[in-house]
Amino acid sequence: MNSNQKIVQYLDEAHASEVGLVRVLQSQIAMTPRGTYRTALERHLGETRGHARRVEERLRELGHGGNPLLAGLGLAETVIAQAVAIGKTPFDLVRGTGGEEKVLKNAKDAAATEALEIATYTAIERLARGVGDDATAELAASIRSDEEKMLERVLREIPKLTDDVARAELDGESVYDVTETGAADAVKTAARATRSTARKTAGSAKRTTARTARSVPGAARAEGTAKGAVASEQDLPIAGYDGLTADDIARRLPQLSQVELVQVETYERKGGSRATVLERIDALRASEPWSGYDGQNVEEIRRALGDASDATARTVREYERAHKNRAGVLDATARELATA
Repeated sequence: MNSNQKIVQYLDEAHASEVGLVRVLQSQIAMTPRGTYRTALERHLGETRGHARRVEERLRELGHGGNPLLAGLGLAETVIAQAVAIGKTPFDLVRGTGGEEKVLKNAKDAAATEALEIATYTAIERLARGVGDDATAELAASIRSDEEKMLERVLREIPKLTDDVARAELDGESVYDVTETGAADAVKTAARATRSTARKTAGSAKRTTARTARSVPGAARAEGTAKGAVASEQDLPIAGYDGLTADDIARRLPQLSQVELVQVETYERKGGSRATVLERIDALRASEPWSGYDGQNVEEIRRALGDASDATARTVREYERAHKNRAGVLDATARELATA
């Protein structure tokens, strides 16, 4: 192996690390309340995306395209990663230790990650200097400097985060507020954007916007999970939820959309975690026949069925029977299948 190949190998490893760190930071931000530590994480997320792009550019300059499975951070990949991060957050918070402990553990993990990044770029710089590749050496030194600053910042935060754990678990004075986490803020931002769009558009335009927003794989689950994490009883799609029995709730669940089912599931897991409710939700969880189906009325579904295949019509029939069971939709599927 020549010197150029060795540098490419190390840069490939660094690029993979940066892309992986983007996902880690997104998940940590989703769990972290507003404050100095989350600000540092958000700033470093931007730096990390930049690091990945710069390393990839250097690989191209060296005549190597990089790992095609890791190359780039496109919009769809970023949205999906954020959805996964947001969807993961409430379940992390309702099991095991409290929010303060989770944030502290994440900070300790971040410190270890930054130390590894520093070591990686130290090695790249040393190797590049030794073989006269000044461009790669300067790149490594620049990125290493960012990682060193982040490690210093994380280490400054750890004592404060530890104090939060002590107050919460030893003194019973929790300072963790799930409504101020990155996940909650993402939901609030999305809600504001939706309201703004709604004021500027009408009717079908609003429904089209909602369908587009939920067309990303996993977005419906992420939306429902995040809503459930910050929901009060009044926010739920089932009125008087806390006063209902598990059987009462189970009977109402088929009327809910997939987003609403996940919202209720997340809320239920924070409270009674009743098997009857959770098992019924699990049985109802399914992909919509098409993106945005749950938000459509009978007439809209009838029109869509006019251009649908027999397989889609059958899917609509089964989904509708299990959920809202609207006679108008079932009649439409029967007509479509009868003329097939």
